[in-house]
Amino acid sequence: MNNGFNQKIIWITGASSGIGEALAYAFSFRGASLILSGRRTAELERVQLSCRYPDQVKILPLDLSEIASLENKTAEAIQCFGQIDILIHNGGISQRSLVIETPMEVHRKVMEVDYFSYVAISKAILPHFLSRKAGHFVVTSSVMGKIGTPMRSAYAAAKHALHGFFDCLRAEVSSHNIKVTILTPGYIKTNVALNAITKDGSSLGKQSQNIAKGLTPGKAAVQILKAISRGSYETYIGKFGGEKISLWIMRFAPGILIKKAPSFGPK
Repeated sequence: MNNGFNQKIIWITGASSGIGEALAYAFSFRGASLILSGRRTAELERVQLSCRYPDQVKILPLDLSEIASLENKTAEAIQCFGQIDILIHNGGISQRSLVIETPMEVHRKVMEVDYFSYVAISKAILPHFLSRKAGHFVVTSSVMGKIGTPMRSAYAAAKHALHGFFDCLRAEVSSHNIKVTILTPGYIKTNVALNAITKDGSSLGKQSQNIAKGLTPGKAAVQILKAISRGSYETYIGKFGGEKISLWIMRFAPGILIKKAPSFGPK
């Protein structure tokens, strides 16, 4: 099989559903060997068995909120096949509550999962990439990593932080043949809103209208593989529409977006 991912070893976090699951299928179809991570072992096993080459897929359960465990988990991931070529940071949680009603525990929980876990795993795998003089960090951020809308302060803050950290990391490691690609998905048809945590830490429990109409994870995976193949620094993933336009408005006329934010955000 002649493609850029054949025989590559790829570690995907958040691989039990949504974008991570779709990426597993797309990479397996192209002959890659995979390490799939997430909290739900049964769901990871389901994804493994649904891959084109399940014998080339390893399962490594982990919980991104358990930061102290991630250094050892990274060592286990490397041991699965002896090396890792591409790390895809994809696990995470979203949030839906106003700043005035969101307690610090919720802010800390979102930052631990969506930001500090990425930092911990990246620091743990970096010596491996440096020793091989090769490696690729792929980071699932969000449009919320570039703009802000109501009800998502903790989530947007964590995603903004990813851009700062990984832009700096890219500047440090590019001379070592190590790449960093930041993905900024718009509305993708996943359970991210359904599982978003609210002001008391419980799940929102309902789907977003905009997300329900979003790009399918399978189509998102196709866009992501193209971005990885190109070695893109940063790329939007999703349909051409309000989210992509909002990125341009935020860059050149942010006042317009702020006025529109109440209608754009919480749906």
